[in-house]
Amino acid sequence: MKGYVYILASQRNGTLYTGVTTDLPRRLYEHQNNLTPGFTTRYGVKTLVWFEEHDLVTDAIAREKAIKNWPRKWKLDLIEAANPEWEDIAHYLHSL
Repeated sequence: MKGYVYILASQRNGTLYTGVTTDLPRRLYEHQNNLTPGFTTRYGVKTLVWFEEHDLVTDAIAREKAIKNWPRKWKLDLIEAANPEWEDIAHYLHSL
């Protein structure tokens, strides 16, 4: 089963949330519509700024754990390498 690691942001260089899921479009919908009480709802973290697909969900979980332990600067660099304008890239999910 595929897995996805993703990073949401409240704004450019704002609050970040790193997550993992097997269904990224569904999970993003939940975040954006405040259906997941907790961190993302409390801090308004709703913009998809980075994601990566893995063939195995176990690999995605391992990658998420690694990224969560990174310094903030590394996470910002990861986002900016793929998405320098910090655009909401949710529209790319239609191809998943």
